[in-house]
Amino acid sequence: MPVGSAATGFGVRGWGGRAGGHATDMAAEQPLWLTFIVAFIFMNVLLIGMAYMTLFERKVLAAMQDRMGPTRTGPKGFLQPIADGIKLLGKEDLIPAAADKWVFRFAPLVIFVTAIVRVAVIPFGGTIEVFGTQVNLFAADLNVGALFLLAFGSLGVYGIILGAYASANRYSLLGGLRAAAQVVSYEIVLGLSLVGVFLLAGTLSVREIMERQSVDLQFGPLVLPNWYILSQPLAFVIFLIAAIAETNRAPFDLPEAETELVSGFHTEYSAFRFSFYFLGEYINMIIVSLFAAVLFLGGTDGPGTEQFWLLGIVWLFAKVMFFLFFYVWLRATLPRFRYDQLMGIAWKVLLPLTLLNILVTAFIRLVGNGQVF
Repeated sequence: MPVGSAATGFGVRGWGGRAGGHATDMAAEQPLWLTFIVAFIFMNVLLIGMAYMTLFERKVLAAMQDRMGPTRTGPKGFLQPIADGIKLLGKEDLIPAAADKWVFRFAPLVIFVTAIVRVAVIPFGGTIEVFGTQVNLFAADLNVGALFLLAFGSLGVYGIILGAYASANRYSLLGGLRAAAQVVSYEIVLGLSLVGVFLLAGTLSVREIMERQSVDLQFGPLVLPNWYILSQPLAFVIFLIAAIAETNRAPFDLPEAETELVSGFHTEYSAFRFSFYFLGEYINMIIVSLFAAVLFLGGTDGPGTEQFWLLGIVWLFAKVMFFLFFYVWLRATLPRFRYDQLMGIAWKVLLPLTLLNILVTAFIRLVGNGQVF
């Protein structure tokens, strides 16, 4: 019996999907070289998406502020990310005389690499057949994939802390200390906000959580998608707030508060080494948006995906773009919080709400399983 029906008691139209009744795609055994190719494709798509996310943000902010944004490099500024990359490669790489040079060089790679690695467990679909070969549209299907994503998201803050320490700059160190406290606070909230989803799905595998949501719920003549945003709306809002804080984005960008810290933890970084911090932030935005789309909005689930698997990727892309636009919208709209407000929101508001959501979800799950009354 599907987990969704056991927890809610609603009718379900086929464990494999919608009324079309196609079977759920299970992970197929595939050669290691094919897995490497899939992972290589996903990594490069992520890197290109990261580069053009910078252009997307500048264009959206320009539209909201009634200006043009990049227009000169390529048609309508479309080649601006490439020009920015070439410029960063050509700039002088400076290292402060008092810096811990080995740590200073290594720290930016931590945040960049940990951000990229997280794409390995994001499913872009199930299993498809290409020239008679079964191909998984994911690099890895870990039974604790959700914990893998959360863990590597936490590791990224070490790149900020180490870079701040190694810079031998007091303002950078202040930014690093803020980052440590902020990530510890909001990672707890972020992880706990997903417990309700795990209770309903009965698994920590990101792919299986996505597949659970392809089961339609039937209320008499009414059929609704089993997306967890409908059954876990409070968890979704808390996750969104905590994810924005975890990625150090406005209005929670205290570690790099330019007006207070002269650019914060990366003050002493320049050239391409600085870009690892800058671009790692954008990669994390894309990963968090993918994570939210898969966990709460059904991932690749959407009309027409039973017939055309490529349409599932289009649906996933549309959901991710919604979250990325929301990131930019917040930056254009809200001022930065004070530090006491930042910590107060985490510990006084979000944490109690998260614990309440876990208790309510667990009770409903027990009632649905007939273990209460």
